Amino acid sequence: MQAKLRLWLTFCVVTPVLLLFGNAGLAEQTPAPKVLKPVTSKAVGVTPRGQVLSLSCSSCHGTDGKSVGIMPSFYGKTPQYIETALLEFKSGKRYSTVMGRHAKGYSDDEIHLIAQYCGIKGQKTK
Repeated sequence: MQAKLRLWLTFCVVTPVLLLFGNAGLAEQTPAPKVLKPVTSKAVGVTPRGQVLSLSCSSCHGTDGKSVGIMPSFYGKTPQYIETALLEFKSGKRYSTVMGRHAKGYSDDEIHLIAQYCGIKGQKTK
């Protein structure tokens, strides 16, 4: 019985001491987190929100708008062309099995931001 009590008391004293002082050296060894710079663009009319909204496009159309396979490319298209196409998909004026559903998920302002980002990106990297 005394052995169990002694073991329990030792545990109760040693554990808090280790918790308090045992990790003191870890703070010195852990590198500081890397500070990320905010996303900016020098192109007029391009906003970081447009870039974020256009990320869903890359799964089918590629990260630069140059599609591989049967998906249409929008690389090199003007922002006005892309915006008109997306608005027509949204309204049902232009038929598509998939794009109509995608476009309906965005407001007209969001479609404008997506078109600005994708259109200017395609023109910049020509």
